[in-house]
Amino acid sequence: MNTFNPALPGASRAHQQAATSTPAHYTLDVPHGLQRQLARCWLWLGLAALIGSGLFSVLLVLARTPGVNRWLPVSDFFRVALVVHVDLSVLVWFIAMAGLLWSLNSAPRGRIGGWAAPLLCGAGALGMSIAPFVDHGAAVMANYIPVLDGAVFLGGLVVFALGVGVLVWRGLVLAPKLGLAFDGGGALRFGLNASVVATAVALLAFAWSWLALPTELAGRAYYEILFWGGGHALQFTWTLLMLVAWLWLASASGAPVRLSPRVAVAMFGLALLAVFVTPYAYVSHDIASVEHRNLLTWAMRAGGGPAIVPIGLAVLLALRQAPATSVSPTTRPLRSALVASVLLFAAGGMIGVFIQGSNVRIPAHYHGCIVGVTLALMGLVFHLLPRLGYRAPTSRWAAWQPALYGAGQLMHIVGLVWSGGYGVQRKVAGSEQVLRSGAEIAGMGLMGLGGLIAIAGGLLFVLVVWRAMRGAPHADPR
Repeated sequence: MNTFNPALPGASRAHQQAATSTPAHYTLDVPHGLQRQLARCWLWLGLAALIGSGLFSVLLVLARTPGVNRWLPVSDFFRVALVVHVDLSVLVWFIAMAGLLWSLNSAPRGRIGGWAAPLLCGAGALGMSIAPFVDHGAAVMANYIPVLDGAVFLGGLVVFALGVGVLVWRGLVLAPKLGLAFDGGGALRFGLNASVVATAVALLAFAWSWLALPTELAGRAYYEILFWGGGHALQFTWTLLMLVAWLWLASASGAPVRLSPRVAVAMFGLALLAVFVTPYAYVSHDIASVEHRNLLTWAMRAGGGPAIVPIGLAVLLALRQAPATSVSPTTRPLRSALVASVLLFAAGGMIGVFIQGSNVRIPAHYHGCIVGVTLALMGLVFHLLPRLGYRAPTSRWAAWQPALYGAGQLMHIVGLVWSGGYGVQRKVAGSEQVLRSGAEIAGMGLMGLGGLIAIAGGLLFVLVVWRAMRGAPHADPR
């Protein structure tokens, strides 16, 4: 039988164009056995982190409530609760989702390290969570990883870092060998492998900073320098995980992406290449210098944006061209999360272009980007639940949850941008904000209302996932 091959010299141009426009299938099978068991464990840790973060968000409100705040353990409980809330909702949640994906992407070996990593991370997260109630360490609002400067919290953070180290070591050793011929699944695996490498660079940067820190530094200056280099490298980890989730969600929701796997790999590679500016910054400049900080910031901008834009546009185009028959109760939550993720991340990126000075536009930029990553991972959890042995979330609440969470966060960052235009400072609360005009008050009011809606959206995610995990499992959809 003769099979026409459009790649042959005699093929017509029309057939060649048809072949190159064929969408790739960006998806990964979920293996059974050890990989799936570990993935389920990491999912539980991620869910616990979001529950803990939600509880501390309630404490944030109580800390601002007159009369109630005097019953809290320390006088400055607002900043204390904010530290734990941020670390649980960003650091622990993101690492848990990374552990889930890296476990599915690894070989079924290394059982001891596989179980040690989530146990260490869970113990560390627990230590950080109880620290405000047993150890009155001062809140240090350092960028990337805020801390409580006390033995319990810092001990928990060290234990958590050890767990991440074991997770990364296992991810590097057991990463699949990909070769040079990539299909959609291979491209996703390359992106996941790249995110492991980025996290390894981040851990190296944290250790390097700790060893090189000037001994006379203390307080916020100490922790700011300690976490600056590794914090920048971690942003590449989160970005790579988000891009993997975007492509995977698009295919899973019935919107095949017309982006060559080789182009996707090139975008992942571009982001990974920028990560290696981090060790160069340590070799070439003192860690406390302006040049060191600026070089890391430049690398994040140069390596992140060019990789994100092509994939984001390809995903949005795929959603627009997807047939109406592809929309179902199963795919609707995935599409909702995907659209909300792309829009929030784009909003955060655009805000970053217009930042001037130190005001609340900075957290607006940061919240937009971080929430974009969070929504992508939430959508991927919805997709993976039935593949991990749980029920598929098909309710209307599951479809509305990403929209509710995304809308609240969008209101939150719009309020911050509005207030930032009037010079409202970041990392302050209450009377320290010095709100002089009605416009400033309105902007921060919008921020607060959006935050409350976002909290409701986050709680709804936990409830939807919890209900799916407690219900009778469906048949494995593979």
